[in-house]
Amino acid sequence: MRIGAYEVIAVQAGTFGLDGGAMFGVVPRVLWAGTNPPDDHNRIAMCARLLVLRGPERTWLVDTGLGDKFDAKKNAIYAYDGMMPDEALRAADVDPDGITDVLLTHLHFDHAGGATRTDGSPTFPRARYHVQRSQLEWARDPTAKDRGSFRPDDFLPLYREGRFRLMDGPGKLDDGLEVVVVDGHTPGMQLPKLSDGEQTLLYTADLVPTTTHLRLPYVMAYDNNPLSTLEEKQRILSQAAREGWTLFFEHDVNCTACRVVEEGGFGKGEEVTI
Repeated sequence: MRIGAYEVIAVQAGTFGLDGGAMFGVVPRVLWAGTNPPDDHNRIAMCARLLVLRGPERTWLVDTGLGDKFDAKKNAIYAYDGMMPDEALRAADVDPDGITDVLLTHLHFDHAGGATRTDGSPTFPRARYHVQRSQLEWARDPTAKDRGSFRPDDFLPLYREGRFRLMDGPGKLDDGLEVVVVDGHTPGMQLPKLSDGEQTLLYTADLVPTTTHLRLPYVMAYDNNPLSTLEEKQRILSQAAREGWTLFFEHDVNCTACRVVEEGGFGKGEEVTI
């Protein structure tokens, strides 16, 4: 797939499992289990799907998966089967040395885990790492509710070495490439949006982690401000349906990307091959 000057490449960095009840909040299990069947530990299957935007001068990597910092016990808890992002890129015929920019949607371990190696060194030493300032500040001092979602070793080495480009709100990154900022899941989560006037692609991160979450009430218990998430989904999905955007899903194991339809509510439309 190509949008403007960029080749769009989906990269699979592994799978893991999270508690279905936490992933769907107040929605009863009977309503989500059909599309996201849980295992014997009530975990639903999740994908760590990264996005590469390869242009003539810059190549962007969006998010880095879980990485390899978990020990055997944590790998078992999360049913994790994955790899470092540079390995995943090679498997997708993308040269990791060509990555000029790493955009981290936010700093939760399943999004920023592969940003650094176990020794704290950057996985992509030639790249600039982009993160919202408000997200970094939150990640350095999270609440008791979400402290378990952050692993300081994923991002503090980058901060200490001055490798972050800190952003303050939405803005343009390159021709046709910008970020949309939402705060319901965690403060300063940024969603890259690529558009050439005819096609638009939005990387939904944890605003809409799976196609099942297209339904407005399907909001994660992990979200710090679920009512904000609800408003953000309503606003963004309305525009996406109206303008025919393609939504790229980071965590849906069965669907990489699709269009969204609005017919008495939001739902999955035509799948898009990437």
